[in-house]
Amino acid sequence: MKLQKVFTVAALGLIYLAAPLFAQAEVLDLGEEHHLIFMREEEKLARDVYMTLSSVYPDQGVFSTIGDNSEQTHTDTVRDTLESYSIADPNPDANNLPDSIGVFTGADYGWYFTEKFNYLVNKGSQTLLDGLYVGAFIEELDMVDIIYCPKVIVETDNGIGEGECGLNYTDENRLQTMYTHLVDGSKDHLRAYVKNIETIIGEGNYVAQILSQEEVDAILGR
Repeated sequence: MKLQKVFTVAALGLIYLAAPLFAQAEVLDLGEEHHLIFMREEEKLARDVYMTLSSVYPDQGVFSTIGDNSEQTHTDTVRDTLESYSIADPNPDANNLPDSIGVFTGADYGWYFTEKFNYLVNKGSQTLLDGLYVGAFIEELDMVDIIYCPKVIVETDNGIGEGECGLNYTDENRLQTMYTHLVDGSKDHLRAYVKNIETIIGEGNYVAQILSQEEVDAILGR
């Protein structure tokens, strides 16, 4: 199900509008299924980290605004998409708050997100600036993992090769639409975190953490 058209981070919206529409398949292939499961947990990761940092920095509203609202919506959206394809939810108790924060129960990738959560919360809890950088890091990571096939999926013994999952791979119109909206959300969140970061370090001084600087600058409108 490899698409000929390549999606990029900075110009995704324009490219997506030019993409052809495909009929929705009844089932997903292995790469599409694993990627959808992975993104359910990654969106939960963002929500959980932001909710945790919101309690560490209660006077910094960006964490609660994005975590309690946008990321909750995002992880619920991926959950609903899993259900529409009759794929089991790796985190069925995700909305059992606050007990579910930092708890990842997926058989394939739960360990990965547990480690990621602990690392990011520890790093983000050092100072407010560290917390804001963690937020920006997550949003950059989210865009890359949505569009391209995450390395951890390929390295897991599941028969999925490099490039055989992600937005650049799928020809499912429903997945293309959902992933595009998620990327757009991550762009908005990155702008919000960078705005707060640069109130501390100075305007124009944010350095990309995962994306290229050119991609980040394009998202920031520079």
